[in-house]
Amino acid sequence: MTTENQEQQAPATAPGADENKIMAERRAKLAAIREKGIAFPNDFVPQHKAADLVATYGGKTREELEAEPVPVVLAGRMMLRREAGKKAAFATLQDSSGPAADGRIQVYITLDSAGEAAMEELRSYDLGDILGVEGTLFKTKVEELTIKVTKLRLVAKAIRPLPDKFHGLADQETKYRQRYVDLIMNEETRRTFKARTAAMSSMRRFMEKNGFMEVETPMLHPIPGGAAAKPFVTHHNALDMEMYLRIAPELYLKRLVVGGFDRVFEVNRNFRNEGVSVRHNPEFTMMEFYAAYTDYKWIMNFTEEVIRQAAIDSNGSAVLTYGGRELDLSKPFQRLTIVEAIDKYAPGYTPEQLNDVEFIKQELLKFGVKPFATAGLGALQLALFEETAEALLWEPTFIIDYPVEVSPLARASDVREGITERFELFMVGREIANGFSELNDPEDQAARFLSQVAAKDAGDDEAMFYDADYIRALEYGMPPAGGCGIGIDRLMMLITDSPNIRDVLLFPHLRKED
Repeated sequence: MTTENQEQQAPATAPGADENKIMAERRAKLAAIREKGIAFPNDFVPQHKAADLVATYGGKTREELEAEPVPVVLAGRMMLRREAGKKAAFATLQDSSGPAADGRIQVYITLDSAGEAAMEELRSYDLGDILGVEGTLFKTKVEELTIKVTKLRLVAKAIRPLPDKFHGLADQETKYRQRYVDLIMNEETRRTFKARTAAMSSMRRFMEKNGFMEVETPMLHPIPGGAAAKPFVTHHNALDMEMYLRIAPELYLKRLVVGGFDRVFEVNRNFRNEGVSVRHNPEFTMMEFYAAYTDYKWIMNFTEEVIRQAAIDSNGSAVLTYGGRELDLSKPFQRLTIVEAIDKYAPGYTPEQLNDVEFIKQELLKFGVKPFATAGLGALQLALFEETAEALLWEPTFIIDYPVEVSPLARASDVREGITERFELFMVGREIANGFSELNDPEDQAARFLSQVAAKDAGDDEAMFYDADYIRALEYGMPPAGGCGIGIDRLMMLITDSPNIRDVLLFPHLRKED
């Protein structure tokens, strides 16, 4: 912000400053305010937002604003304050209206317009205080839109000082722990979460436009199902039973398809008691959807459209930049089988080798992977793909035709034995979505569950449980259907060019503070 005359920035918290001393001074100010009356009033109602004022009046000339004064009532956090002689001062207020500079507006307080009491009060206020102002718009000599204040009010006192604006909130872990401060100080953080909201709104609109009904299913499950993952375990006191936090909503959503809701979707929180990394958080968001009378090819096309539109609506373009490299979602997504992907991205294996169980087992040992004894050829090929080709899939790519043994809920192919009608979508070397033609044969599904139980008994702690009620639901008849789950957090990492999943979670999980 640029101002006039002899402007000075109000002192911020210097690195290494005694925060306790600063807080003590602010508490003393608060005590004085309490003696005069209400310290935290709740009767100030702003009528304007900074971004709206800039958008509407930023193009007006000084003369136009003088000819037709615009009254303004606005509230915001004071981020800067500068003296302009003894009889005037400037301040910058920040409100929630914009992710960047358009969420800030300058205010101008003079002895003549606001009075001596207001001038003295402003000088006693601290950076971070939330102020309410009334006044009119004008432009300074350097053409900056500014509110000339006639009334000034302290709406909320900040006891803790903000970080120094030149150093900001530098420690990454502190940014995650104190997201509220991060949002105050960092335009990029605000922009990220505004984009996330825009993407989610886009996806909901797209689903509803295409006849999907949004639903809510339980987060506490008697049996963990719908995915191969370790659950969180809890105890329901009233029912005296062990329960599990949801790892996926799939089996409940498909129960709704059985019940006659042909197109359903849920934006759902899932919990998996697994590793934490730059791509994994134990609590994460997915959008999962199911459509009766469709198959995995229809679902692939639809998934592509949903993601492309979300990128456009939140980013302004389907062409993204991630880590300095272009990621183009505007073009048709590539489709490859597991073996085709290995051939393309990790060439050197012969067809005979890729169909040789013992060869692949030995090859996986080179990568430090020891397959389960029950793993068949399909599962071994998938494991080799994950070690050799997956990380190289930069452009959007559907990997299709997954083996039955690793796809316990997917419909088997009618033309290829041992293969399901399943896909996973990869971008930038990571999985973004998983979908398939749904298995609606209750006897086949029961046999698949039994195979999962055997795998669990053999040591696979991510294998699924047997869900008798879901089998019962299928026995009432489920129409042919397709479904998909899209990982919202990972998608938002790509849309916002964020290297760490914690960057797109408002409050990520961290270890306890020391």
